[in-house]
Amino acid sequence: MLVHTVLFWLKEGLSTDQITDFEAALETMKGIQHADAVYVGTPSATEKRPVIDDSYSYCLTVVLKDIAAHDAYQIDPIHIEFLKNKDLWAQVKIYDAD
Repeated sequence: MLVHTVLFWLKEGLSTDQITDFEAALETMKGIQHADAVYVGTPSATEKRPVIDDSYSYCLTVVLKDIAAHDAYQIDPIHIEFLKNKDLWAQVKIYDAD
């Protein structure tokens, strides 16, 4: 199993419509067939602690069977279409774990 976690920091000053469109684009990722599970979220309201980083805007977590499924996910047309939204984020970080 491979867990692909992507954190997005959206640009300052985006309109409500741009944020709504970004959220909708994230939700389309649930349609990628090679993904076993896809979760979309925002920082939780858990207690603030020094080890918690809640500075991001959105989190995408994709659970995949293996590296081959990850590679297929990367070139899936839904993923390629989602990447057209990259002008909306200031920063992105990816964490992949087995």
